[in-house]
Amino acid sequence: MIVGVLSIQGDVSEHYWAAKKAMEVYGFKGDVQLVKDVNSLEKITHLIIPGGESTTISRLMIKNGIFDKVVKMAISGELAVMGTCAGSILMAKNVVDDTRVKTLGLIDMDIRRNAFGRQRESFEADIDIEEFGKYHAVFIRAPIIERCYKNCKILARIKRDIVMAKQSRFLALVFHPELTDDFRIYKLFFDM
Repeated sequence: MIVGVLSIQGDVSEHYWAAKKAMEVYGFKGDVQLVKDVNSLEKITHLIIPGGESTTISRLMIKNGIFDKVVKMAISGELAVMGTCAGSILMAKNVVDDTRVKTLGLIDMDIRRNAFGRQRESFEADIDIEEFGKYHAVFIRAPIIERCYKNCKILARIKRDIVMAKQSRFLALVFHPELTDDFRIYKLFFDM
């Protein structure tokens, strides 16, 4: 297993170290690498798209050819993909409040950017994740998954708001697992 962390913008180093630690804790064999250009995708089996600024990440992925290659690899079944926060926006079929973001369209869901408010409205909360139970999540200018349809499965909510979803080998979460010492989400992703 070779886990790539998209290294364009956002929480790159945090995901890199969290993925390495999760592999160690759960005994996964393989490596974690930074994905900076289209050639970096060649041996990747799993790709993490970190939080950051979704419009910037999308534009830079398109500019350097990563965007089309990720879509091709993901649809063919070569690549499992996890998007966190801004990365979850890129996973969606539809962004309801911003037409500037071109998404990968991998998950049948509608998402709203910055739904919880600005930076100062960031918060932490305990949520129940269907796959493994209680989880302490960190939300920073988080989007909200407004709707899941077709084969998209809801994994977690805060009240009525969807905060985590899964479809096939694709995982979207609007919070930041790289900012905790709980690596179960990485295990879930690695097992996909």
